[in-house]
Amino acid sequence: MAEIVIVPDRAAAGALVADEIAALIARKRDAVLGLATGSTPLPVYEALRSRLAGVDVSQVRGFALDEYVGLDPAHPESYRSVIHREVVDPLGLDPARIRVPDGTLDGIEHHGEIYEAAILEAGGVDLQILGIGTDGHIGFNEPGSSFGSRTRVKTLTQQTREDNARFFDSIDDVPMHCITQGLGTILEARHLVLLAFGEGKAEAVAGALEGPLTASLPGSAIQLHPHVTVVIDEQAASRLAHADYYRYAYANKPAWQGL
Repeated sequence: MAEIVIVPDRAAAGALVADEIAALIARKRDAVLGLATGSTPLPVYEALRSRLAGVDVSQVRGFALDEYVGLDPAHPESYRSVIHREVVDPLGLDPARIRVPDGTLDGIEHHGEIYEAAILEAGGVDLQILGIGTDGHIGFNEPGSSFGSRTRVKTLTQQTREDNARFFDSIDDVPMHCITQGLGTILEARHLVLLAFGEGKAEAVAGALEGPLTASLPGSAIQLHPHVTVVIDEQAASRLAHADYYRYAYANKPAWQGL
């Protein structure tokens, strides 16, 4: 069962997860981080700036979850640009050690295999940050994605394109395809940390944590993982049937367990 931590707000979530990542880097200088994009993980990256100030992060490695297909890597909303703008530059990471799936059309049929090989060569992901979409997707694994799926090209749903249109001039500018780590790839990370905020995510969160294991709600795949931490605010927790127990369990957990 996932550990579910209900916090007052995004800032509290960011501080909690940033502390865990900083502790990971302190004990493993070449830690491998799984990096998510979008607005959800921003409080974590912001909190990490103070946690990592003065810390040697030259050996830290990272792998982004996904990338748009056919979008110029220099476009401000390509995930390569976003990762460098929000994570690499502010935290002082080595750009050469941070990988993003290759979404260029030339050779796209092989880019997934190449990315999988790079993750394997790095020794796997130590801690994977995740968000969850309103339709339950994690990464860009849309409903119907196989729990055994690997990094591959996917067609984005209309709902996902509408959700992401806020980052573009119009929905017509949102790419139709992406390349994303598969659910099987994500589940191989040693620690999954899923964040969600706001009432709009409440239904997806409840389905992923307390609903049936189903490809129709890809986020439910986290139920298969032995080490999952879910950090959510009160609004995102509002449809959980066992929220009181989650609060009780977290308040009474052994101090040595960490996240």
